[in-house]
Amino acid sequence: MKKLRNMELPVDFIKRMRTLLGETEWGRWIQAFESDSPSSVRINKEKTTHLTMSDESTEQVPWCEEGYYLKSRPSFTFDPLFHAGCYYVQEASSMFLAHVLREYVNEPVRMLDLCAAPGGKSTLARTCLPDGSLLVANEVMRNRVQILAENLMKWGHPDTVVTCNDPSDFAKLPHFFDVMLTDVPCSGEGMFRKDEGAIADWSEENVAVCWKRQRRILADAWPCLKPGGLLIYSTCTFNLEENELNVEWIANELGADILEVKINPEWQITGNLSGEKFPVYRFLPHRIKGEGLFMAVLRKHENDESIQSRRKDKRKQPIEKIQNLKMVKEWLKSDKPLDFKQYGNLVVASHAILQDDLSMIGKTLKVIYEGIPVGEVKGKDILPHHALAMSTILNRDSFLFVGLTYDQAISYLRKEAIVLDPSVPKGLILMTYRQISLGFVKNIGNRANNLYPNEWRIRSGITPSIVSSFLL
Repeated sequence: MKKLRNMELPVDFIKRMRTLLGETEWGRWIQAFESDSPSSVRINKEKTTHLTMSDESTEQVPWCEEGYYLKSRPSFTFDPLFHAGCYYVQEASSMFLAHVLREYVNEPVRMLDLCAAPGGKSTLARTCLPDGSLLVANEVMRNRVQILAENLMKWGHPDTVVTCNDPSDFAKLPHFFDVMLTDVPCSGEGMFRKDEGAIADWSEENVAVCWKRQRRILADAWPCLKPGGLLIYSTCTFNLEENELNVEWIANELGADILEVKINPEWQITGNLSGEKFPVYRFLPHRIKGEGLFMAVLRKHENDESIQSRRKDKRKQPIEKIQNLKMVKEWLKSDKPLDFKQYGNLVVASHAILQDDLSMIGKTLKVIYEGIPVGEVKGKDILPHHALAMSTILNRDSFLFVGLTYDQAISYLRKEAIVLDPSVPKGLILMTYRQISLGFVKNIGNRANNLYPNEWRIRSGITPSIVSSFLL
């Protein structure tokens, strides 16, 4: 074994990579592995219209107009704009999804991100999809679906659903989705430089487990994709079994055509390494500025047939009469009609044009949240939900808002007690930082109750002495 960083690469992995890349390319790969991993972020342009990138952070990710490389990695935990959903910290290679979607998706669609946590590709897809599209972001692991929901709430787009289902559950929605992204669980070879745990977990036996599981996931979910629908297959690993051989299996066994994506040769994206001619897109860290990624795009054959399944309603029926509905409606501002429903104590808003789709999803899947959770009924009152503050259709004119200094913003994000100026009226107050919404407090005069979600709070009590921001 060759000693690299603090871990040793497995001998079997080295043999495989040398065979896959050749001796010269393998040598370059090793050099890249021993170098630092680049930092990159993707900007939420719906929230940062008045903010710009600093001069030191203006190198754009070539295949994603919202993506930027950073010269140094700041402490994102202590940037209030990170918690406000102004940007997402995402590996640059993964942003290639933006290029694929912008080439192939040009009208409103229903899209499923099948293995979505923690949410990087979901937030990216939600940015790139045409207006009127619906995104369903799914995660089967209950301990991971909450971080997915958090990240999508922070991103703030209303036309989103988060679900917690096994891939086989989606077969109950035959021919429902126009686009399906399967960023399947893999052996993680492409993340070795960033994650030493991935090295420790690697084995040839685990590679075999992964490619078999990936095929099972694809076969289970395949019926929900429309004939002619788009499948985007992705891994963060290098081996042929989980990549080219799986793509070939999808095409031959499930029935799909493999599509070509237009790319700029200057991007140095590598093609098929199996010896076959079909197009795939490999991101190798010694050729591009990013980590390892594999992606392929396929179109499902038109002659697919699926069996309809009976659906049972998974959710409680909404309450017919929503209290304080007139006030709640004023909290949002959208150029398209909104529909409001109350499930238990939670009031949810979503675009009216999507109600049939949302109803079908609700009858079939376990929905964590949909649209914008607007408020929670507390006795005779209704308190605004934190997702409302994060929403891109928040009507800020409905609330008094108070701008916070940096120190005050960090205190608020720690869910500490907030003291407002005596001149601030009692009631619900929106906290902002650099004109960006952070969340709500309820001012009761001598103090303000901090309504920031307890599970999202900054837990560290130590603030770095120097906090730099790349957003100006």
